[in-house]
Amino acid sequence: MQVKKAGMVKPVCTFVLRNTGSEALPAAGWAIYFNSIKDPKIEEGDTSFYQVSHINGDLYRLHPGKKFIPLLPGKQMSIDIYQQFLKNVSDFPAGFYLVWDKNPSKGYPIKNTDPGFTSLIPEEQQISQQIFEQNEIVLSNRSLSSVKIFPTPLKYSEKGFTYKMKGGVGIISDPAFHNEATLLASDLLTLFGLKSPVLPSGSGPAIVLKKMPMAADAYKLEIDKERVVISASSSTGIFYGIQSLKTLLPPDSWKGKHSSLDVPAVAAEDAPRFGHRAIMLDVARNFQTKQQVLKVIDLMALYKLNILHFHLIDDEGWRVEVKDLPELTQVGAVRGHRTNSSDYLPPSHGSGADINKLPGSGFYSREDFIEILKYANERHIQVIPEIETPGHARAAIKAMEARYRRLMKTGFKAEAEKYLLTDLSDKSVYKSVQGWNDNVINVALPSVYTFMEKVIGEFVRMYKEAGAPLVTIHMGGDEVPAGVWENSGAVSKLTSTDKSVKGPEDLWKYFFTRVNSILSSYNLQMSGWEEIGLRKVTEGGKKRMVVDTSMVKYNFRTDVWNNLIGTGAEDLAYRLANAGYKVVLSNVTNMYFDFASDQSFKEPGMYWGGYVGAEKPFYFIPYNYFRNFKEDDLGNPVDPSVFEEKERLTEAGRANIIGLQAALWSETITTPQRLEYMLLPKLLSLAERAWAADPAWATDPDPAVSEKLYRLAWSDFLTNLWDRELPRLDYYHRGFSYRIPAPGVILKNGRVLANAESPKLTIRYTIDGTEPNAGSPLYKDGVSSKGTILFKAFNAAGRSGNTVKIINK
Repeated sequence: MQVKKAGMVKPVCTFVLRNTGSEALPAAGWAIYFNSIKDPKIEEGDTSFYQVSHINGDLYRLHPGKKFIPLLPGKQMSIDIYQQFLKNVSDFPAGFYLVWDKNPSKGYPIKNTDPGFTSLIPEEQQISQQIFEQNEIVLSNRSLSSVKIFPTPLKYSEKGFTYKMKGGVGIISDPAFHNEATLLASDLLTLFGLKSPVLPSGSGPAIVLKKMPMAADAYKLEIDKERVVISASSSTGIFYGIQSLKTLLPPDSWKGKHSSLDVPAVAAEDAPRFGHRAIMLDVARNFQTKQQVLKVIDLMALYKLNILHFHLIDDEGWRVEVKDLPELTQVGAVRGHRTNSSDYLPPSHGSGADINKLPGSGFYSREDFIEILKYANERHIQVIPEIETPGHARAAIKAMEARYRRLMKTGFKAEAEKYLLTDLSDKSVYKSVQGWNDNVINVALPSVYTFMEKVIGEFVRMYKEAGAPLVTIHMGGDEVPAGVWENSGAVSKLTSTDKSVKGPEDLWKYFFTRVNSILSSYNLQMSGWEEIGLRKVTEGGKKRMVVDTSMVKYNFRTDVWNNLIGTGAEDLAYRLANAGYKVVLSNVTNMYFDFASDQSFKEPGMYWGGYVGAEKPFYFIPYNYFRNFKEDDLGNPVDPSVFEEKERLTEAGRANIIGLQAALWSETITTPQRLEYMLLPKLLSLAERAWAADPAWATDPDPAVSEKLYRLAWSDFLTNLWDRELPRLDYYHRGFSYRIPAPGVILKNGRVLANAESPKLTIRYTIDGTEPNAGSPLYKDGVSSKGTILFKAFNAAGRSGNTVKIINK
C-alpha cells in the first residue's frame, strides 16, 4: 500500500491497493484499519464504493461499499481520501492492517511501501530559497567561537597554553564528591582505556575536586599546565564543573582511545540562570526503552539540564508497573487489534495490530523505573513523574474496567469497584481534542481517590527505594473536553451531598483539592499544566478560562504551554506568575520540540502551533517573550501591536518564573533515531537559554542594536554548535542521530546556488535523478546543468539530511 501526495489545492491522500496474492480481494467481508490524526473522509460520490468510519482516538476503518468491485490478483486500485490538512510527511496515515469479518479478533499487517508524494516544486523552492537567505546571514556573521565551554559560562578566559590530559591521571577528591569522582573516572576510562585512581590527597598532575564555599550549584574551573581544579560547595556544582571540562575536550575525543588529549587552559566561574531546566519526555503515546531513556539522561547531564519531566501516562499507554494493579500494564501498556479495549488498547499513531511490537506496547517494570531514577539522581537530574488526570486517562480507565470485570466474575463486587475510574452508567457525551469519547476520569467517584492514593503511594515507595528525591508529582490537568460529567449519576449523587459542588464545572476544583490533599500527606507539591490554576467563567453567554486566585495558596507549580496568537492566552504565563503561581515556561511557540523544524514537506513533526527549529528556543526571552515573538503558527510575521494590551510580568511575577521546559510529545516519534532527530540540536538551544546569563541582545533598548547583537550571537552559537558540540555528539555515549538541515538552494541567472548552515557541512549533488551520496560530486560554487538537480548536506561522520530537489529550466 502506498500513500501519495496529490497536491495542495485539495489535500488528498491516494491509497493505492495492490493485490500481490493469488486470490481476489472480495467485494465484502473485510476492512482495513489505520491511524490518522487528520480526520480522513471519502470524497463525495465515492461512498458507494468504499467508506471510512471513525472508531475512537486516531483509529479509522476503511471498508467496501455496495458498489465495490473485487480486486483481482496482480491488479491495483486507487482510493482518494480527503484530509483537513496535508502539510508534511507526518500527516500521512499509518499502521495499516486487514481484518476479515469472519475472524474479527485478528489483524493482518499490510505491507506498506515508503510514503511517496508529488513534489510541490514552487513551494519547496520557495522554502529552499528562504533557507539559503538565512544561511547567508549566518555565514556572513560567522567567527570562531571564543568560548569553548557549553552552555556559556558567566566568566571565561583562556591562558594561551594547553593542559595535556593523560590516561591514568589521578582524581583527588573531597569525600563528599565520591559519586562525581567515580563518574569522571568512568569517562576517563572510556577516553584513554586506563583506570584513573580516586584519591583523598596527592601531589603532581591531577584532576582535583575541591570543596569550598559558594552558591549551591555554582562552580569554579581552573586549568593550568599540570592540574585541573574544580571547586564547588555542593556535589551538584562539582558535577557541572566536570561537564564543562568535558565540553573543553576536543570534539572527536569520544571517537576512540587516546594516549593524551590537549585541553585549553582556562579560568571559569559559573552558575545556572534558572534552577528548573527541563525536558518533558512523552513515552505514553509511543514508548521508548529504558536504554534510550538512560541515553537521553546522559545527554541532559552533559548540557546541565536538571529536570526530566517523565510523561508516563496518557490515553494511549500506561508505562510504569504499579504493584497490586497488574492491569495497568497488562492492559494499559499494550496496543493491538481490539476495538473495544477489553483486553488491551487499540492501535494508535501507526502502532499496528501486533500486541508485541514497539513502540505501541511496552512499559518499565518497578526495577526498570528504579534504575532510571538512580541513574538520573547520580547525574543530578530530578525525575518528575506525570500521572495524567482527569483527562488523557483512557489507558488507566480501560485497565481499571478490565480489573472490575475480572473481579466481578469472582463475586468480589466491593473489591472490583475499589479502583474504578468510571461511572458505568454515565451517559455524558464528549469528544477530546485527540478524538477520544471515553478518556476522562469521573472525579465524583470515591474510588478515584482510592486509586490516586494507591498510585501516588507506589511512586513514593519507588523513589524511596531508589534513594532519589521526590518533591512534586505532575498531575496533568489539561484538555478536559466540554460535555464530561453532565449526565452522570455519580455526579448527581455528589452534588446532592456536597453543597460546594453545584454542578460539573465545580468538579475541577473539587478534584484537584482532593488530590492535593493526598500529595500533601506525603509532603509533596502538586505540579500540573496551566489549567490547574484556571477556572471557567461565563461572560456574555460565552465560557472562558480565567486565573483562579483561590488556588494560589496551595503553591501549585504550573507548566504553561499556551501562548498562541489569537487565543487570548498570549500572556497567560505572566498572568499566572503575577497572581502568585510558580510557573515553568513551556511555551508551545518556542519549546515544543515535536514540531517540524521548518515548513518543508519532507520535514517530520507536528505544526499545529507553528514550526520550531533550533533558533526558536535560542531567541526566547523568558521575562519578555513578546519582544522576540517573530511568527505565528502559520509562519507569518507577527505585528507587535497584538501584545499592546497584554499583561506584562511584574517584579513579583518575575520571581515566580522558576525555569524553562521543552516538550517532546511522541505522536510522530516511533524510533530512537527519530527521538534524537527531534531533540537535537534544539536541546542545545534550550540548554543555552536556561543556563546562560541574559544576553545583551535581549535587553538592549535600541531595536537596531539589539538585532545586530542578536545576529552575531546566533552565528557564534551555530559556530560552536557545528564546530564542537554536534561533532562531539557523533560519538558521545554511542552517538546521537541529530538533525542535519537541508541545504538552501536558489536559482540565479541560470545557475543553481546552494549553501549550508555551516562550513562544517559538505553539499553533494546529482543531475541524473539518483539520491546524492558520499561519492556524489561535491558542490563548490554553483551548478549550471539543466533539468532536475538533487542536493544533500553531509556531516563529517557521513550522515546526511533531507534531499532538496530543484529544476533548472
